[in-house]
Amino acid sequence: MSMQFQLQNAPADIISAVRFNPSERYSSFLLASSWDSTLSLYDTSVENGKLLTRVDGVAPLLDCCWDELGRSAYIGGLENRVRMVDLESGRCSMLGAHNDAIKCVSIHRPSGLVVSGSWDRTVQLHDYRSSSRVHVSSLPHKVFSMDITRNLLVVGMAGRAVHIYDIRNMDEPFQRRESSLKHMTRAIKCIPTGDGYASSSIEGRIAVDFFDASPDVQAKKYAFKCHRAVEDDMDTVYPVNALAFHPLHGTLVSGGADSLVCFWDYKARKRLRQYPRYPGPIQALEIDSKGSALAISYGGDVEVGLDGDAQVNNGIVIRSLAPGEGRSKA
Repeated sequence: MSMQFQLQNAPADIISAVRFNPSERYSSFLLASSWDSTLSLYDTSVENGKLLTRVDGVAPLLDCCWDELGRSAYIGGLENRVRMVDLESGRCSMLGAHNDAIKCVSIHRPSGLVVSGSWDRTVQLHDYRSSSRVHVSSLPHKVFSMDITRNLLVVGMAGRAVHIYDIRNMDEPFQRRESSLKHMTRAIKCIPTGDGYASSSIEGRIAVDFFDASPDVQAKKYAFKCHRAVEDDMDTVYPVNALAFHPLHGTLVSGGADSLVCFWDYKARKRLRQYPRYPGPIQALEIDSKGSALAISYGGDVEVGLDGDAQVNNGIVIRSLAPGEGRSKA
């Protein structure tokens, strides 16, 4: 198989999320949610990938995730509904509802609870076994991004607000923070060791924060500039749309609106690698559980052809990662 290839039969609109199956047996299976209202399932273990199934929703999808066993999927988007998708039959069943678009859907694997974050300023917990809502937490702002590590849920919101919850007790966040970044949060991803999280903004920066509130640990947090360029003698700053951590090496991957993907050693504060430019702005990233493949979704630029028809340049690239690729050089 080549170093990287483009998946065939990509969704027709912006791909909002890509998620590898968490199980070892099916780690090459990839979910992709899209603004064209579809959820696609691919087998990326074959050249150019194989579309296994595509499920049509009723509104653009903003996120998706696997269940705790990697057998079914959950979706959310502009329909304002959390739905469970049976990937074999294509049937969708409603699990919960918000009063505005659902920006994020995640799974808490130890409990099997589904967590949804919405522009209606709430985070909800759902139990698929009873098809019921378990808890609702009110927030001060719209949810923009969230991630889970162990029992901790990190929620990034408008207004640069960040709330950190213990999922076992969602009545109140155990930490309320202001983002270390000065501009709107675009992505949040938890460090695999459970020590903290990385966040990115629309202003070409990434911050690394830690959960431990002690002064010694908080002194280690920092932010750095990235995804910037000098164009026509002017500094151009791009949003950092996507983040992912390597599950084995613990290094960080970022994807920007400059169409570039970079590997970072966040501990040594160094860039390890930058891949050649992709055909469009990076929208989502995901590394499989074995650390052997990186999924990159790009697109969002609309180009008008000579015939007057708008052509949206969207796609998903699967990059094979060598055993040492993305490893710290320290």
